[in-house]
Amino acid sequence: MIDLISDTVTLPTPEMRKAMAKAEVGDSQHGEDPTVNRLQDAVCALLGKDSSLFLPSATMANEIAFKVHTRPGDEIIMDWLSHALHFEGGAPALLSGATIYPIHGERGVFTEEDVLAAIRPDDPHFPRTRLVSVENTHNLGGGTIWPLGKLMAVSDIARRFGLGVHMDGSRLMNAAVASGISAREYSYPVDSVTLCFSKGLGAPVGAVLAGNKEFVKEARRCQQVFGGAMRQAGIIAAGALYALQHNVDRLAEDHANARLLAERLADEEGIDVNPADVETNMVFFHVDGTGMTAQEFTDRLKDYGVRMGYYSGERVRAVTHLDVSRADILEAARAVHQMLVDARLGSRA
Repeated sequence: MIDLISDTVTLPTPEMRKAMAKAEVGDSQHGEDPTVNRLQDAVCALLGKDSSLFLPSATMANEIAFKVHTRPGDEIIMDWLSHALHFEGGAPALLSGATIYPIHGERGVFTEEDVLAAIRPDDPHFPRTRLVSVENTHNLGGGTIWPLGKLMAVSDIARRFGLGVHMDGSRLMNAAVASGISAREYSYPVDSVTLCFSKGLGAPVGAVLAGNKEFVKEARRCQQVFGGAMRQAGIIAAGALYALQHNVDRLAEDHANARLLAERLADEEGIDVNPADVETNMVFFHVDGTGMTAQEFTDRLKDYGVRMGYYSGERVRAVTHLDVSRADILEAARAVHQMLVDARLGSRA
């Protein structure tokens, strides 16, 4: 099976497994795991932040950030297609008592004018606007990269009104590699950053949350409350550290493979895709022109040895990653073509 359902399906390489097996460990909950500490130091250097905290998942990192930045009844501004709004189980409401003000941006990216319009008046009838959250790259936007100028403008307007700024940078390294803008530059305008290791970077588990020392001190308390404190976590931190050292530059291959897939799919009758919209490792396309729903399309495609994901009635997502080669992409495109031919002929379920 050529698995394009997500970059979360990547498997640790033999070299990464060796690094994990040899990891020096200690009690991470007490700050005594040397491998966790090395990872956190490396992330601080990478992002230009004072402190960072290794966590089990990017979802936990985002939710701890929201908890630290807000108080119950506060409101968080984010794009209406954000991961934290759709795929984190309603956690901002459950864990922080915060509500969401959704902005309808363009492919996941909004402007300072959008933020200004979303900030609530200082009136007891309204929730308090407390935080702006951006997602870079933006998943449902199509793997979209936030332009640095727009990010800085959004940060400036937020600071003018005393708001915090969080970046869900789960795929931040994809943005950095594709744009040539460093992760440190992207992190400079924001107060806190999430970085995930179990997506394109290829580690089996883990994320970090970075910010200033006071922010991370409070985040560590939330880690304990949320059940995310770990013991000999160096075993998994070693995989994340290996990913940072070996799997960042190669993200460019995933981006090239995604563009290649989009170009091949654009030639297929009934598929609507714009290769120019493919900025990183995600290809979103519409299949209503094939006479199939997105679920029917992906269900049929599995019979041809390719797995993709579907979003809404007609939108399909394919995600490239380190376990998918250029040859796999060409084979996946061929499988799509054959599936569509057979579907039109009615010769194969």
